[in-house]
Amino acid sequence: MSESRESQVWDDVDDYFISHLAPDDEVLQAALRDSEAAGLPEIAVSAAEGKLLHLLALTQGAARILEIGTLGGYSTIWLARALPADGRLVTLEYSPRHAEVATRNIARAGLDKIVEVRVGAALESLAELADETAENPAPFDLVFVDADKANNPYYVEWALKLTRPGSLIIIDNVVRGGRVADPDNTSPDVRGTRTAIELIGSHARLSGTAIQTVGRKGYDGFALARVLG
Repeated sequence: MSESRESQVWDDVDDYFISHLAPDDEVLQAALRDSEAAGLPEIAVSAAEGKLLHLLALTQGAARILEIGTLGGYSTIWLARALPADGRLVTLEYSPRHAEVATRNIARAGLDKIVEVRVGAALESLAELADETAENPAPFDLVFVDADKANNPYYVEWALKLTRPGSLIIIDNVVRGGRVADPDNTSPDVRGTRTAIELIGSHARLSGTAIQTVGRKGYDGFALARVLG
């Protein structure tokens, strides 16, 4: 099968699954439209992955969620919809422009009362969250990491400090087009992702796996880890 034909099959299968299992409603579609209109990069999670995040949060019984990398708020909406009425989601976004678009999308979804968008470098925001947690220890039940890949290992380390035994940590875009398995590739995104994967594999408090995916987002994948203690 040619590469173009194979890619079309991936798209067709993705469309079939999404149409039956994870159809976007008007709010989610509007979030994508407004993000595109504002010139944000078209790198939001797929509807299928958004639904997976939603189901993982529901399965966790998550009351507190941390998202690192907001973009236009599409994944934020999927995650926040799994929270109870008194739940809380904190999402960290470096770009003020992206945060502005996301804030509007989240408000349209009726989730602005339980979602807080924090603007700034994620590593600085995470340090601030840790200080707040020290005063009011309420760990996050789920952490979704979808930001600059070079800092992935630092995001995993911060996630460990901000979670509890049983919490989930999800890292998106870990395949890097297959480059993650190339030991000679030294680009920052690959090095950061590889270090994060190896950290999960060696850390005494983590048990994890990684899954390769294909579909409308091309060839990609995600890592999933559970905090053990």
